[in-house]
Amino acid sequence: MLLCGIINELTAKTDLLVYFFCQATDSRINSATAVLRGLLYLLIDQQPSLVSHIRKKYDHAGKALFEDANSWVVLSEIFINILQDPSLNSTYFIIDALDECVTDLLKLLDFIVHRSSSHGKWIVSSRNEAHIEQRLRLDDSGTRLSLELKENAMQVSRAVDAYIDYCLSELTQIRHNNLLRESVRENMQRKANGTFLWVSLVIRELKEALSWEVLQVLDEVPVELKDVYRRMMSRIKGLWRQRSELCRQVLSIIIAAYRPLHLQELNVLSSLPTQVQNINQSTTEIVRMCGSFLTIQNNKVYLIHQSAKDFLSEEASPGIFPRGIGDAHQSIFTRSLQVMTRKLQRDMDIPSEQVEQPDSDPLAASRYSCIYWIDHLCDWSHNSSTDYSVNLQDGGAVDNFIRKKYLYWLEALSLNKSMSKGVISMAKLEALVQGRADASTLIEVVRDARRFIMSHKWAIENSPLQAYVSALVFSPTRSLIRDLFKREEPDWITIKPAMEDKWSPCLQTLEGHSDYVRSVAFSHDSARLASASSDSTVKVWDASSGECLQTLSIGKALNTISFDITDSYLHTEIGIINISAPSSLFTLPTGSEPYNPKYQSLALSSDGIWITYDSENLVWLPSEYRPSCSAVLEKTIGIGVGTGRVWICKVHSDTS
Repeated sequence: MLLCGIINELTAKTDLLVYFFCQATDSRINSATAVLRGLLYLLIDQQPSLVSHIRKKYDHAGKALFEDANSWVVLSEIFINILQDPSLNSTYFIIDALDECVTDLLKLLDFIVHRSSSHGKWIVSSRNEAHIEQRLRLDDSGTRLSLELKENAMQVSRAVDAYIDYCLSELTQIRHNNLLRESVRENMQRKANGTFLWVSLVIRELKEALSWEVLQVLDEVPVELKDVYRRMMSRIKGLWRQRSELCRQVLSIIIAAYRPLHLQELNVLSSLPTQVQNINQSTTEIVRMCGSFLTIQNNKVYLIHQSAKDFLSEEASPGIFPRGIGDAHQSIFTRSLQVMTRKLQRDMDIPSEQVEQPDSDPLAASRYSCIYWIDHLCDWSHNSSTDYSVNLQDGGAVDNFIRKKYLYWLEALSLNKSMSKGVISMAKLEALVQGRADASTLIEVVRDARRFIMSHKWAIENSPLQAYVSALVFSPTRSLIRDLFKREEPDWITIKPAMEDKWSPCLQTLEGHSDYVRSVAFSHDSARLASASSDSTVKVWDASSGECLQTLSIGKALNTISFDITDSYLHTEIGIINISAPSSLFTLPTGSEPYNPKYQSLALSSDGIWITYDSENLVWLPSEYRPSCSAVLEKTIGIGVGTGRVWICKVHSDTS
């Protein structure tokens, strides 16, 4: 509310003013990338001439510029260029609730510190958290305003009083009763304690009260925010037994979920009544039974505030999760398998960028389940004493799902633009089932399924029904997934390529460079692979999922790259590149050295024809696979080839 007032005040006094309000409970507006994206949008909207800084990159990358894993790097570069543009008018950048920036907060704080200039002044707000204030490094160039100080608290109290007046104007039942309205105002001012959220929650209750009940309701509402939450929980428990249980189910699922849920997703995952004509309407009614803990925007359900989530996850946890949060993860996993089994099927063969959501979205109820079911299975196994193993036995729920629905799941992942997440999920599932004595056949099918998605990720990602065409045709003849879904192979292909019996050592192919790959290097933590190409770019890849994390516009082709020991910099022949700020070259702190691991077992032969292990020829490389450069990390080798591709291969010491 303070920043809303500041925005209103400055709007009439400055040429440019852009702002962003973070909210931890909304995944759309709780990341550093979202902040930059929002600020840039308002900046360009007010000074259109600056769009040239975006146009060039947008013409090359399309909307992925604002959405993919590389967005922070690209958007920060655009932002820096705009700040250096001499035509930029003096601008105020306002960000509210930095503490509710859940993803990459430290990047955002550093960006603000380094980009304050004569062209840009920054006003930010946050909860009183020491690490944020310390990171902002306030000195003579900045001013700290603490609302907790007595003189400032009085100003806040006056602002809250003004907000109370505004809210009371919306209470139609007391609009024409001046005496009652004045009494309500005095009571609210006395109890609000300078808290806008308290006023908002109380007004919600008063809107439901009849005129003669207003003062009684107001008298019963506690002063402290936590006491208000306790009262809301008490009212939920006092509902008719079935309604109270429905509210508990809804709250437990909302807290355990990794993002806000669509009404149809919530209906499925909470096992809410389905024998109704309008599922969205019935689910909305149940959400409203949950007091003011939840709110609905655009058919998605959000927690009203981070403090509400903190209360429900901590103090109210025994009532919300009587047997622990693991049970909520179990419910989401179980119901996810059920809805996917019912809904997933072969659909339509069009490129993923041309997919438009139909009026009646067939994935509305199952979208969350498709993306997160394995995560909830893993969290169930880590957070519950109940036995989850029956689902991981041979012939169990997971085994049956993969054998019957795996290709349909891959298609759904593609339609949801989540193939990289699917690769990571299959790796997590393989780790979870590894070594189980009662899951020998499941282990084999999970291994094969993981190789299948890694090998064919690019094709399925770009055209969903390639899961049934190229992915099946170009899989090994003894692939379990190929055999399980051979009925889906296209009958119009009468002559098929001769394939090997088993999967090759190549785990996946990374597509993206447009020219010869000159150098590749693994990060110290094994999580990333960097590749330098003649196309004058360096790409940083997620070594597990194969997702391109960053594309650096270097300006020339590099021949040698290597990570330093902190994995924050790349050593090259033209200097040291800070990966978090790739538009500039930096010098490493004294004592930092490139990371040059020593390998004794895995290597390439001197002629580049063989992958060797302990000097023995292990894998012969066809001409199209032979490397222009390579990097080795333990038992994994990255190979750059002249076609602009990067291959990642895994070699086991058991060569038999």
